[in-house]
Amino acid sequence: MPLPADPSRAEGSSSAGWRSLLGGPTDGAEAWLALGVELRLRDGRGANPWASRPQRSATARDVAKRTGEILLGIRPLERSAATGSWVQGTATWDAVRRSPTQYGRDRSRWFADLLSIARDTLLSGTAGDWLVADLIESGLLWGHLRAGADLGIPLVATQKSTSVALADRASIGATVERGAGGGLVVLPDVTIDGRTADPLDVRTIGHSGVYEVAQRGAQLRVTLAEVAVSESVHALLSARNGLAVPAEDESAFLHDAYPLLARRIEVRSVGRVELPALPAPRAMLQLSFLRGDTVKYAFEWEYAGFGRVPFAASGHAVRDPAAEESLRGALETVWTERLGEELTPTGSFHDVAAAEFVARVVPALEVEGVEVTVSGRRKTYNELTGEPEITVSTVESTDPDWFDLGVLVRIDGRTIPFEPLFTALSKGRKKLLLVDGTYFSLSHRALDRLRELIDESGGLDEWETGPRISRYQTDLWEEFEDLADEAVPAVSWRATAEGLRRATSVPAVTLPRGLQAELRPYQKEGLDWLAFLWGHRLGGILADDMGLGKTLQLLALILHARETGERRPFLVIVPTSVLATWRTEAERFAPDLRVLLRASTQGPSLGGTLDDVDVVITTYAVARLDESTFAGVVWAGLILDEAQFVKNPATKLHRAIASFPADVTFAVTGTPMENSLSELWALLKLTAPGLFASARKFREDYIQPIEQGKVPENAEGGDYRRRRLAQHRRRIRPLLMRRTKELVAPDLPAKQEQILEVELSASHRALYETVLQRERQKVLGLLEDLDRNRFIVFRSLTLMRMLSLAPGLIDPEDAKIGSRKLDVLLERVVELQAEGHRALVFSQFTSFLDLAAARLDAAGIPYAHLDGSTRHRQKVVDGFTSGEQPVFLISLKAGGFGLTLTEADYVFLLDPWWNPAAEAQAVDRTHRIGQDSQVFVYRMISTGTIEEKVLDLQRRKARLFTAVLDDEALFAQSLTADDIRGLFDA
Repeated sequence: MPLPADPSRAEGSSSAGWRSLLGGPTDGAEAWLALGVELRLRDGRGANPWASRPQRSATARDVAKRTGEILLGIRPLERSAATGSWVQGTATWDAVRRSPTQYGRDRSRWFADLLSIARDTLLSGTAGDWLVADLIESGLLWGHLRAGADLGIPLVATQKSTSVALADRASIGATVERGAGGGLVVLPDVTIDGRTADPLDVRTIGHSGVYEVAQRGAQLRVTLAEVAVSESVHALLSARNGLAVPAEDESAFLHDAYPLLARRIEVRSVGRVELPALPAPRAMLQLSFLRGDTVKYAFEWEYAGFGRVPFAASGHAVRDPAAEESLRGALETVWTERLGEELTPTGSFHDVAAAEFVARVVPALEVEGVEVTVSGRRKTYNELTGEPEITVSTVESTDPDWFDLGVLVRIDGRTIPFEPLFTALSKGRKKLLLVDGTYFSLSHRALDRLRELIDESGGLDEWETGPRISRYQTDLWEEFEDLADEAVPAVSWRATAEGLRRATSVPAVTLPRGLQAELRPYQKEGLDWLAFLWGHRLGGILADDMGLGKTLQLLALILHARETGERRPFLVIVPTSVLATWRTEAERFAPDLRVLLRASTQGPSLGGTLDDVDVVITTYAVARLDESTFAGVVWAGLILDEAQFVKNPATKLHRAIASFPADVTFAVTGTPMENSLSELWALLKLTAPGLFASARKFREDYIQPIEQGKVPENAEGGDYRRRRLAQHRRRIRPLLMRRTKELVAPDLPAKQEQILEVELSASHRALYETVLQRERQKVLGLLEDLDRNRFIVFRSLTLMRMLSLAPGLIDPEDAKIGSRKLDVLLERVVELQAEGHRALVFSQFTSFLDLAAARLDAAGIPYAHLDGSTRHRQKVVDGFTSGEQPVFLISLKAGGFGLTLTEADYVFLLDPWWNPAAEAQAVDRTHRIGQDSQVFVYRMISTGTIEEKVLDLQRRKARLFTAVLDDEALFAQSLTADDIRGLFDA
């Protein structure tokens, strides 16, 4: 239904207001404007060349007589209100420019801009209020004239019987014909809108256009056209009747003037005139080889038949600037790509720079068509481009506390001389040139690190007696080992693994007599695989999903080892929160095992007590602090539970555990790779030290193509990545076993996951957007140096994540805004409590869990609460499992592992974390063996916030994990002979 009209609004409106929709002036408002065009006559020069020459309006007779100087004048005109004709009136340049209200803002601005365009190059030539268009140099004129038409500003001739128009297109050429006296005549050939114009009627407008004054009786037609007019073309048009070339000057004309003209416009011959072909430029490079690996060079251009000209620009008539610029661009690309600097026409190179120039740049220039001439004896240089292969070893020396350190570097199969290599490294050089012309880059991480390590191990000035390394510098030796492509521990491990070549499958073993449990089929397969590796004294990674009984399988392996003759103890290292779980599981499933719990550095001494111990269980913290004690025992085996704790090889913890002597090392974790393949490599370095001995090669061969998409030149990205992924999985296949709950526990109830989108309230959204803009500006300015500013950037990201949850977490003054997430959570919990369900509620932020606890208290809903500050952890867990509370609030860090909470069947993840594996572990607290109800998982996401970005990052990481470990359930299948051979793939 239409709204009723507002009488007061109608009375106050202008009766002509609607006419503004038409784009023209309204009654009593803006006046119409046009650009007046007039042919003007300026008198010829008198006796005084400096005297001002008067102008007047030119008549058709003046144009026909061709005396005096015809010019094109322009000025603003306005429409007469009385007659409707275009008149000068008060519309001067200044009046129009200064009166936007009278003439319209757009039109006033257009005339002001036109005046600026004209005055940009117009120093003189005004008569009254007329501007002389002939003198306007700026090419902006033409686009401005076309824009004027769009604004309703027409071109109007001020003289009767005269019309004016703006052409769509124009071109200028020239013809050369034989004159009556035997010489040549050069005539302009002008075409405007497809018709040929008489050169006598054409005049120039600066160097960007022309105008034609065509006369038909008493009628004059003025046509303006945009076309480039070079200096030579300008001179040709100014001659009007053409340029005469006497016979004796013909040769000079064809050599000097003709190329200059023909480079700019099309020049045709007429009759018996033969014009020479214009030569193309060719780049010439003169090389001079001097003593001491010095090469001088100079570039020139050569034009066939005309000789050579300098490489730099000059006014030589034959030169083709466009062709030279195109060729030079190709040469500069080659030069910059290979030398990393700008091309200069002349110069010299010395030492490595000379070698690189001759070996890499000169051949590439020749491919681009450069002709090379040489003076002096040309030397051959050869670049080694392969990866440096470094072999390090230690040999016992006469000093019992030192090893002699052997370092051998080979590139492309060639052994590099020791002295010049390390001299160059010590002096910080980028490349090294050997005496035979061989050279190679020193800008390689392995070589850089090699120099640093050698500096640290003794100093370059002491290398005359040979490099040495202290037996106590174990961390330094590990860095040498990481640097090398081949190291002694890697060779030793491969010799042990060689025994697998004779194996064709994993044999079944008898269940240990002391095992007080019935193994599920997949658990029995796990025991067989662990026993198979134990028998060959090789470690591995047991990466079963959470809740599939990994601890039980390891206890069965220890029993198997004891019953087959092993008397040395096993060392089990666990997180502090899992210490009690291992003891309980051992008492339940393997009561005959003698277990020693070492929960602190003040625990029982290991010396003299291990004869009566089968298993020592300690924590990662104790293992790091009491490294020397554990390193002093030769263990039968080392078991690392929740091995993601040692995923960083740069930490003291990882180095400490690597120093513990053991026949085998087993890593146990449901998440062997949380963020990057490098974490999987860190575990394999402990369990299979020779599988991927070099971190550098692992990064180049696997991390860069699989994780980062980097591939070698001339390789197809997708295919190369798939090949490297397949090779990586084939290599680790025999040493990693992973089974998912979906694959091996079909009787486990279903798990249903859902994204629960929560919209922020209006006040919450406004505050979030305000803070987001502030933090975005701050973070974007810090990203150029992320390493230095990483903490500040992370703080901003954390701030935005907390603000997505509840403003009160950031500023108590904003607590009144509340949290929609807690509103939704409370609604769901009340409903679940009424239906008899129980829920786990996880968050990264303990402060947000405190807000949730306050809401539950207010609603009278009992709950358990566990975070890092909880003192009696097991008491809190028992309270929930006994059924006292329907809700368990858990911080993700404190409750991500070591808990079995199958009493719950609902899981709420209040905020997403960067790492999907951490969330998966939280969900697995309830979705594990022993659960008999369907599990519902809700990931609560605040829409339009940083949480959506975190969720996207989770999905990318999950795809990487699946591609490497879960695809086709590869690591859950029985081993074959081909799998075992994959250990030794190159």
